[in-house]
Amino acid sequence: MRTITLAATQMACDWDIPGNLDRAERLVRQAKAAGADVVLIQELFASPYFCQEQVHKHFELAAPLEGNPVVARFAALAAELGVVLPVSFFERAGQAFFNSVAMVDADGSVLGLYRKSHIPDGPGYNEKFYFSPGDTGFKVFATRFGRIGVGICWDQWFPETARAMALQGAEVLLYPTAIGNEPHDTAHDSSGHWQRVMQGHAAANVMPVVASNRIGTEIAANTNARLDFFGASFIADAMGAKVAEADGASETVITATFDLDAIARQRRDWGVFRDRRPELYKPLLTLDGRR
Repeated sequence: MRTITLAATQMACDWDIPGNLDRAERLVRQAKAAGADVVLIQELFASPYFCQEQVHKHFELAAPLEGNPVVARFAALAAELGVVLPVSFFERAGQAFFNSVAMVDADGSVLGLYRKSHIPDGPGYNEKFYFSPGDTGFKVFATRFGRIGVGICWDQWFPETARAMALQGAEVLLYPTAIGNEPHDTAHDSSGHWQRVMQGHAAANVMPVVASNRIGTEIAANTNARLDFFGASFIADAMGAKVAEADGASETVITATFDLDAIARQRRDWGVFRDRRPELYKPLLTLDGRR
């Protein structure tokens, strides 16, 4: 039996960056007190979601991985508490900029880096202005508590992301997120769709999924654009059922515990990887579906 306790945090962010970091640290400590081994903090938690607007000054928020103060602070926290912490940050690498996660193991070591592969561009989510498409490929990290795959927000809508990580031996899938209302259609609530897509990844790959989202209303200083983040952070089990869920407005921590060995047997017995037919999937390698 290999048990793992997974946690997701959810919180609001503002332009008090030290305050955001303090809040995130407090939630990580709360998760550890609840027994967590792996704690997922939301996407780009050090600041507001600056991608609402196209402002060159926001590039000043980016920093390299090496010597990054946010990563260093949470690596020290991971070592102190003995927890795995995927740390989302705005990365500057030479002349390029990425939306990245540094995977920090429970001893504080940085196991590697994942750069967001799918970059959205739409009303309120102008990420192509800031981020280049990630060049790391999908990654799985061998942590103290298990093999963990991580995608970032828009990645979560693509089943190929989850399957690629599962094929590389992931036992758990994590998705730090920043998503809220649709500014062009404020009456549309996409939270249920958002959850169900990831529940499908859990069920199709027979492994737990954790999603951490932010809460609160953020208004862009230069354009007065507004996003209402819908929270609803959740943990799904290996059959895709939600076993822990946050509400749409509360700063909170949720946790769930799983037996990774039992899930591995379940995944093997179900046969979804045994019966794959990769030679038939060539249309997936094209944009137009032609073989």
